[in-house]
Amino acid sequence: MMNLFSKNNEFIITIEVVPPEGNNPEELLGKLSSLANLSFHAFSVASNPVAKPKMSAMVFTHLIQKATQKPAILHCTIRDHNRLGLQSELWGAKALGIDTVIAVTGDPSASKSEMITSTVGDLNVFELITMARDSDLYTGCVLDFRPEVNGLEHEAKRLEKKVASGCRFIVTQPVYDEKTAKKIHAAAGRLKVPVIMGILPLLSYKHAVFLHDRVDGIAVPKPLRQQMEKAKDPVKEGVAQARSMLELAKKMYSGACIMPPFDRFDILKDILIN
Repeated sequence: MMNLFSKNNEFIITIEVVPPEGNNPEELLGKLSSLANLSFHAFSVASNPVAKPKMSAMVFTHLIQKATQKPAILHCTIRDHNRLGLQSELWGAKALGIDTVIAVTGDPSASKSEMITSTVGDLNVFELITMARDSDLYTGCVLDFRPEVNGLEHEAKRLEKKVASGCRFIVTQPVYDEKTAKKIHAAAGRLKVPVIMGILPLLSYKHAVFLHDRVDGIAVPKPLRQQMEKAKDPVKEGVAQARSMLELAKKMYSGACIMPPFDRFDILKDILIN
């Protein structure tokens, strides 16, 4: 079983990828293959983020591993499958050479979606973690510290239950300041499992405001939003801020998951420079 965290406490960097819409993976696979020489350890493949349909995350995870020869982590969500379907997905993933998964609840189905959807939810995320562990998969979970409602204390208690259920590593929602990073480190660090800091680079002032106002689980501090508003080159500013968060993560965390927005993988070379 692949364990990214077994190499002498090496700092682990993953790159989050959203599968393409539709049935043609070639363009995105080409972009990802071009990243192979950058200094990171694995891809992390989201499953229908913000409840919008994308190509099967399990299929795309397999295709990434085949095309890039790098490991890829599969996100599994209780939103899209019932207990029967999830067990099939986990066994299928293992058969395809996928060794690591992240168990998540999943963004709620959009009430105004053009498609009629419903949440399956006949098991909870704790049960999914145990199911993945029992399927011989190295299993992680997500820490959504819910800054919009000061929810870190509540989520820390959920983390304890996730670790007890079989979670072997934790990935946080995007972090944008040292104060938040320290709070999360204090809350999650005592659980004795690797914690991976989420880093979502900002591309513009509008992007920063949208994330802060419209995306649950993400808080972009006001000084940073003002900084993005004043920046002559917002993308350069966002890359520099992401790089500073990566350096902070190296001092406090076991790794970082970089989440390039809108498939902007071109900015990674400037974030990952030594």
